[in-house]
Amino acid sequence: QGQVVESGGRLVQPGGSLRLSCVASGMYFSGYAMGWYRQAPGNQRELVAHITTRGSANYIDSVKDRFTISRDNAKETLYLQMNSLKPEDTAFYYCNTASRNWPWGQGTQVTVTS
Repeated sequence: QGQVVESGGRLVQPGGSLRLSCVASGMYFSGYAMGWYRQAPGNQRELVAHITTRGSANYIDSVKDRFTISRDNAKETLYLQMNSLKPEDTAFYYCNTASRNWPWGQGTQVTVTS
């Protein structure tokens, strides 16, 4: 069975930047619309950014103009460039298909604090 492995999260100060990566293996990565999700303590997991198989992207309002989702199908890797980070961006970040039908990975923790 395939898996995804997220990485790139760490503690960062407000206003800082991070680039998250998600490497997929054993799955037909290029055939799926993909998404980055996040879950903060006490909250439900939410879709933050979505990218189609052709590369069209959509974002929730709170991250528009700050986050950029991209994909490299040859490397079977999904990226999330996060700029101007805010404390409210603190969460575990996960990748999955837009339909959430792959096994979830361990996620990568992003903490934004001064």
